[in-house]
Amino acid sequence: MDLFLLIGQSNMAGRGPLDANPKSANQNIAVLNAENEWVVARDPLHFDKPTMVGVGPGLAFAERWLELNPKTQIGLIPCAVGGSGIDDWQPGQKHAQTGIYAYDAMLQRVSEAQKKGKIKAILWHQGESDSNPVRNKVYEEKLDEFFSRLRRDLDAPNTPIILGTLGDFIVKKNPNALPINQIITNFPQNHPNVYAVSSAGLSHKGDTTHFDTPSARELGKRYAEKLWEIQKK
Repeated sequence: MDLFLLIGQSNMAGRGPLDANPKSANQNIAVLNAENEWVVARDPLHFDKPTMVGVGPGLAFAERWLELNPKTQIGLIPCAVGGSGIDDWQPGQKHAQTGIYAYDAMLQRVSEAQKKGKIKAILWHQGESDSNPVRNKVYEEKLDEFFSRLRRDLDAPNTPIILGTLGDFIVKKNPNALPINQIITNFPQNHPNVYAVSSAGLSHKGDTTHFDTPSARELGKRYAEKLWEIQKK
């Protein structure tokens, strides 16, 4: 399988309301579930906060990627943790809200997933928890350290990493998120094999924090189309 790692916080995990998606589950898109078993992918993909999880960008990304690459077998590795700041993605760090050791759990799940394929790309959406006047000043440095460690630990020196900007509604609510978006947008300029997609124009589900279901799916398509653009170069 072509494997795709989904990491970050709640907007990658997905908080969009579940709906009656007319598309039937595609047998060519699998997800590694909470028990580390491969099953046909359906929303919700994540299980970080079981009472809150919903629609995120992951499945729509896979569906669009399959449209662009019809003969592909896709394996999604959901590892995002809602409410996690960049400091929670350190080895041995326990996330207070969920009790999840985000980085360590991710490495274990990737190790299991790689028995069936190779990581084709890493999708990251995070930064809401670091949108304050102290944390946003050190976010770029910490993001650099995180991705350097991630590449080393996954033995993925050239694997594309795609970052998504925070929603416009986040910045409108909290101006301290603007520097985070500027960092995400500019980060690829000085880091090879790192790319960014914009969430501009997308809307929230009524809480000014989380993408609604159509927006989460649109973001997923943007990730897929960015990867397609990369692959064609």
